[in-house]
Amino acid sequence: MKIAVSWTFVPHRWQLVAASLSLTLVFGCGAIGPMLTPHPNFYSLAGARNTETPAVPRAAVTAPTLIVSPPHAAAGFDSRRIMYVRHADQLEYFAHNEWVDTPARMLAPLIVAAVERSGAFRAVVQTPSPAAGEMRLDTEILRLQHEFLSAPSRVRFTLRASLVESVTRRVIASHEFEAAVPAASDDPYGGVVAANRAVQTVLENLAIFCAEAARSARMEK
Repeated sequence: MKIAVSWTFVPHRWQLVAASLSLTLVFGCGAIGPMLTPHPNFYSLAGARNTETPAVPRAAVTAPTLIVSPPHAAAGFDSRRIMYVRHADQLEYFAHNEWVDTPARMLAPLIVAAVERSGAFRAVVQTPSPAAGEMRLDTEILRLQHEFLSAPSRVRFTLRASLVESVTRRVIASHEFEAAVPAASDDPYGGVVAANRAVQTVLENLAIFCAEAARSARMEK
């Protein structure tokens, strides 16, 4: 009698366990589906390239050649993450929204294009390159962030630049550029549009800075 009860009870118990596991898997899969990580949105700084202002004709062959070093970036701004600030000195980043490349890598060809348009140099060359030049431009991104510290929010871009004489390594001139542009919307896309405008403004001022510094250095000789 006891044996009969034992053998009929055990299978029934495991049947309940199996049914419970099946339901868990079914409903678990249903719960997992909507929680899949969405594909990230990718943005670039291509819009910072100035295509509206006519380029100045290239300088004479006696003008210096400028070598543009790869830009560096301060800690926190050396990744593809799009940074924002809600509290002073606290960096955060948007989820599922990224730059297509690090801001420093995207900035290099934009610097070359902006300085070329100034017409102050015989040639503007981006490293690595076998070309040699009389001057070198070193830059560092100090910040590129979407700030929610006031209304409307704004994007701040700060760039440090140094123009160096290649042979003597003497610093001809250095300057820190900054632009803060209001964002049309408080979301990643609004920030990206404002970032492109801020970068374009800084690069236009950088080109003027390089042209004037190079001209002054040549007059001193």
